[in-house]
Amino acid sequence: MYAPDTKTLTAYAHVLVNYALNSGAGVKAGEVVYCGVPDVAKPLALALQTAILKAGAHPMMQLSPTGFDKDFYQHAGPEQLTFFPETYLRERANLIDHTIGIIAEVDPYELSETDPAKIMAARNARKPYRDWLVEKENAGAFTWTIALWGTRAKADIVGLSLEEYWQQIIKACYLDAADPIYEWKQLSGLRDTIKEKLNALCIEWLHIQGNDADLHVQLGENRVWQGGGGRNIPSFEIFTSPDWRGTHGWIRFNQPVYRYGSKIDGVRLEFNDGLVTKAEAQEGEALLHEMLKTPNANKVGEFSLTDSRMSRITHTMAETLFDENIGGPYGNTHLAIGSAYHDCYRGNPAHVSKQEWREMGFNDSAEHTDIVSTTDRTVTATLNSGEKKVIYKDGQFAV
Repeated sequence: MYAPDTKTLTAYAHVLVNYALNSGAGVKAGEVVYCGVPDVAKPLALALQTAILKAGAHPMMQLSPTGFDKDFYQHAGPEQLTFFPETYLRERANLIDHTIGIIAEVDPYELSETDPAKIMAARNARKPYRDWLVEKENAGAFTWTIALWGTRAKADIVGLSLEEYWQQIIKACYLDAADPIYEWKQLSGLRDTIKEKLNALCIEWLHIQGNDADLHVQLGENRVWQGGGGRNIPSFEIFTSPDWRGTHGWIRFNQPVYRYGSKIDGVRLEFNDGLVTKAEAQEGEALLHEMLKTPNANKVGEFSLTDSRMSRITHTMAETLFDENIGGPYGNTHLAIGSAYHDCYRGNPAHVSKQEWREMGFNDSAEHTDIVSTTDRTVTATLNSGEKKVIYKDGQFAV
């Protein structure tokens, strides 16, 4: 069975620790870095610990057992599903400066026969911990990143050998380069230029059109486009969090979502006055509907575009982290139902109250699921002046 060599894992850890965290600047001596790593990715956990120690920071390592979730949901009662160790998690949120999360699914269908309501109940119970970290992130005191460990199960789904699957990871993350961090910083040049042009346009509305989309999205006041910054490795997308109240129309997605131990495929959503009024899926529809029952999950939290010129991902990976950044002939469009990103606010998020976030239409939910399409689409912006301008066409930004 293929396994990445020590050189590759060292480079991977180097990128995550010394680039992705602190918004591209890397960790600082004395900071605390919490690493959540599935047990199958233990070699990467060791490389992360070494990189954190060499940076003079403090690693908090947690190896999570894979294959336990199905048993948990089978036997846990309501109180166990919603158990929230508040004191422990509050102190952990206060202590850590960064988190590194590694995705490594050995069975993407592990929970396909589990009652989706149980999964949502357990997830919803943990929302306060996420809120504490968001508050800390808004204050500039916390950053995070997510990366992927290749598994045979995911490689089999997309028709690649495990080595071929890992080659996609290696290429996408610049782990084949002499200096991966240099390459990531070089990429930021084109990405930052596009963001600056988008943010200078004063966009009021977006109109997404194609054979499987006719959707209007209102950006809202004080919005900016974001991208890069190390929050995901890899990340080639440019995204924003719109005013959810101004979404109407319909959109269909041609890429499956592997979420909550199940698969959702053939998703089609209809919006009216900002709310999902109809949701269909060719597979996993019951899970999709249960997700949408989560408070505020039936609203848009993110709209994103990936320019085909920037992405180094050339194959679907059955993992949103990569599929929402895939290149190909038309780049990709993705939309997230659920929670918005506060860093898409044009201002200091630390000075914004919960009421003000609501008033600006930044959605808040325990849910945040990205749904991806790689079909040809044209995105036309209506500016505050009333002028219409095509900003994305044929898989590339046109600004």
